[in-house]
Amino acid sequence: MYRLTINGKVHDIEEDGSLLDYLRDTADITSVKNGCAEGACGACTVLIDGRTARACVQKVSRLDGRTVVTVEGLSGREREIYAWAFGAAGAVQCGFCIPGMVMSAKGLLDANPSPTVPEIKEAIKGNLCRCTGYAKIERAVAMAAEALRDPDFVPPRDPYGRPYALSERMPRLDAREKVLGTGKYVEDLKMPGMLYGAALRPKTPRERILSIDTSAAEAHPGVVAVLTAKDVPGERYIGHIVHDWPVLIAPGEVTRYAGDALALVAATGKKALKEALALIRVESEVLKPMLTIEESLAPDAEPIHPFGNLVKVNAVVKRGDVDRALAESAHVVSHSYSSPVGEHAFLEPETALAYPDEGGRLVLRTSGQSVYDEYREVTRMLGCGEGQVRVISALVGGGFGGKEDMSVQHHAALLAWHVKRPVQVSLSRQESMIVHPKRHPMFMDYTAGCDAEGRITAMRIRIRGDTGAYTSLGGPVMQRACTHATGPYRVPNVDIEGTNVYTNNPPSGAFRGFGVTQSAFAVESTLNLLAEKAGLSYWEIRDRNVVEPGDVLGNGQIAAPNTGIRECLKAVKPHFDSSPRAGLACAWKNSGLGVGVPDTGRMRLVVRDGGIRLFTSAACMGQGVATTMVQIASFTTGLPVNRIAFNEPDTALTPDSGTSTASRQTLFTGEATRRVCMKFMEALKEEGGDIARLEGREFYDEFLFVTDPMGSDKPNPVSHAAYSFGVHVCILDEDGRLEKYVACHDVGQVINLNSVEGQIEGGVVMGLGYALTEDLRLEGGIPRARLGTLGMFRAPDVPPIECILLDCKDPQGAGAYGAKGVGEVVLVPPAPTLALAYQRWDGRFRDSLPLEGTPYSRKK
Repeated sequence: MYRLTINGKVHDIEEDGSLLDYLRDTADITSVKNGCAEGACGACTVLIDGRTARACVQKVSRLDGRTVVTVEGLSGREREIYAWAFGAAGAVQCGFCIPGMVMSAKGLLDANPSPTVPEIKEAIKGNLCRCTGYAKIERAVAMAAEALRDPDFVPPRDPYGRPYALSERMPRLDAREKVLGTGKYVEDLKMPGMLYGAALRPKTPRERILSIDTSAAEAHPGVVAVLTAKDVPGERYIGHIVHDWPVLIAPGEVTRYAGDALALVAATGKKALKEALALIRVESEVLKPMLTIEESLAPDAEPIHPFGNLVKVNAVVKRGDVDRALAESAHVVSHSYSSPVGEHAFLEPETALAYPDEGGRLVLRTSGQSVYDEYREVTRMLGCGEGQVRVISALVGGGFGGKEDMSVQHHAALLAWHVKRPVQVSLSRQESMIVHPKRHPMFMDYTAGCDAEGRITAMRIRIRGDTGAYTSLGGPVMQRACTHATGPYRVPNVDIEGTNVYTNNPPSGAFRGFGVTQSAFAVESTLNLLAEKAGLSYWEIRDRNVVEPGDVLGNGQIAAPNTGIRECLKAVKPHFDSSPRAGLACAWKNSGLGVGVPDTGRMRLVVRDGGIRLFTSAACMGQGVATTMVQIASFTTGLPVNRIAFNEPDTALTPDSGTSTASRQTLFTGEATRRVCMKFMEALKEEGGDIARLEGREFYDEFLFVTDPMGSDKPNPVSHAAYSFGVHVCILDEDGRLEKYVACHDVGQVINLNSVEGQIEGGVVMGLGYALTEDLRLEGGIPRARLGTLGMFRAPDVPPIECILLDCKDPQGAGAYGAKGVGEVVLVPPAPTLALAYQRWDGRFRDSLPLEGTPYSRKK
């Protein structure tokens, strides 16, 4: 028997185990999050006898007689101050890390009530945040410190009691529940009779499964069900675009990567679940995996899929006469580049909870990026009709594209479908890394020419991507890499071809930047080579070639009137000129799916209780969809925010507004919100301004933007609905350490200033890791890294980041008041910016990521 005092209450504990498991599973204290179970992320930070500690690595047996405090145990005044400070500072995005951040802050402020910024950074260095870039969290801690020192300080009670205009720093609607740990992520949800589920996976990427013996597992007293491929009632192969990903591998088939599922188990407890998985006997023949593009394309390579080892996708852009233009160019350069596989490292590992409701309908609670995509995949797998499945989103602890594919949702649904009981399926951090798709490794060959004045004449580009075991979103990723491969420059002659190849590595799919992060590194580096040949500065060659309104983009589209890349370039020139160790890069990124894919934002509005309620399936992964839509609605209607409610994504209630990808929700769902609010205002005017007379009325509108497919025969096809632009500058000190980072962006109309700055700061820090330190190493096609060894930047590593926002609106009017999105474009320029900075630091041209030979380089 071990005795702990937790939040002032005595707990007598009979069994040893991790403190994290006891807090979450027995004491039902769910503010303490399970982000890694290895002591690396800090999401489970608590105070033990007043000192910060990671609950996941603390054994209960070693804590006998000690005192534990979580966010739930803070004083009432502390709770109010932290909720206010983190909300007002804009420190909350996905929120999964925030309770742990608050406890680290409390540990600091209890010992040091007046900390400096370096002391705050040091205090939270054990807490990872993948969203914010830390700056606003540091500001929140400083604000909380100042408030706690003032005994008369009282936080504002209701910041939402008035209308908000565009660009104002309206606090996030979900900030309070995320700060105090009362908001529920899927793993926080519990139900009576709930079972725990998991999948058995192969030990190597490529095995011929000869037999699967589940008899011993089925006999385990804690096991309720064991399922194999024969138990899938509908289509066994699913996938967003190509249905090539099996729900379960059947005997006689060959696995394609180490994340494939062979069998599913549902058990009454986590211990029984683990024991049952170990009892399943799999007989297999281990085959040699194909782990490189070259191996998969070898003449004697076996096909990974029945249709071969090449992804079928049209990723070709051709304009003009490239051969002639290059032959006539004053300067020509050619070079090859490579970028690595990338891990999303969202702080919340994947979890889903499925259960039958009172009417027998299957309800699925998820942490994915589109409830309707999940609905379509699950109903296809179950072979059931419309109305038999309902998908509802809980809070989502980050995604960045990594939660677009099925990982646990379909398995939870299949188990619950069979056992008719609630089943929760969660991935461990290591399993998450093995299962979910990654950023595409790409290999890029560039040839570019310019005239004697440095004006680009032509580019020939070939891009090869390792799309791993399954198609996922590999086709669209390669298309974006190609449509953006020339950068935001005038290139009259273009020859681009992109190819994706299947291997036995983890699948590659959506990841923030969506292929443009890779091709931007190559094109910006190629431009630097051209500048040197032409005798121009790195700033001058960009100034001579960036597009302006009315110019033709590299993909053939006409640049819109709100194209502000030149203004961004001018704004950063003083920063670039201030140091001989400054790097520079330009970027552009689409808003919307584009290339001919149907793309619609949808919003339903219901008048209820003297206010309005907004319904849309747009998922918030941390970027603040609900806050953005409510702020647009408040500005459009003049209603105070506390009279506007926002419904969680729910296939039974909210219209399909597409997946949260391609920086599209602010533009597409934002415009649908504006339109439906205008309809409401017209009806309100007809009722003399008396909202009570509209009680129960519903309004609906949508925003559809039509684009042209790749290969269109139009001279100037519309590839995407809109583009955001940015120019970044990084300054190094004499030792090659990061001294300052400047990010200037044209994002059109800013809706919420805190949100935009937070997206930029977080994207810059993610980009710093991508460029300098993050390196997911595969051994035999299997990720072997831990979260703590991925190389993500922590608070003390981050230099000061200056955000410069340019208000480049379309004078003719655009969707969502001219907003264009910022979530992805910010991740595009950091890698080439840093590559140039380090070239100017030591004279070495670098053509692969992460950059080698820097003070941040990690030993291999």
